[in-house]
Amino acid sequence: MFAGSDLSIEGTFTVTKHHQGAPGLAHGGLLSAALDEVLGSLNWLLGDPAVTGRLECEYRVPVPVGSVLHLRAEILGKERRKIYAVATAHLNSAEGPVAVVAHAIFIQVSVEHFLKNGDRSHAKDGVIAEHDFEVNP
Repeated sequence: MFAGSDLSIEGTFTVTKHHQGAPGLAHGGLLSAALDEVLGSLNWLLGDPAVTGRLECEYRVPVPVGSVLHLRAEILGKERRKIYAVATAHLNSAEGPVAVVAHAIFIQVSVEHFLKNGDRSHAKDGVIAEHDFEVNP
């Protein structure tokens, strides 16, 4: 993935046979997860952790196994703790047909959110350090 100067991120995702739902086609839930990941990565550009509050996906064309999705996500705005964002997945090229569009609202949270709600078994002495957070590959 690549971060743009305008609070955007671009990347690609290759759909394999392990991602299929119906025979030969990508599973819609997997596509929404891929878009949630790219949208969630935007929050690191703002410097504060955030969690998905709402995610809506519109599936426009089928995505065959073997396709490469060209993903682009951008922040549309911010109001208090809410971050509004949109992502598109283009089929087989950055100018290809739009396969999926996702609109999201993320809620900025403090590290305490993860301490209270998350599994801390991996944390040293029950403390989660800043380096324990990463953007998923």
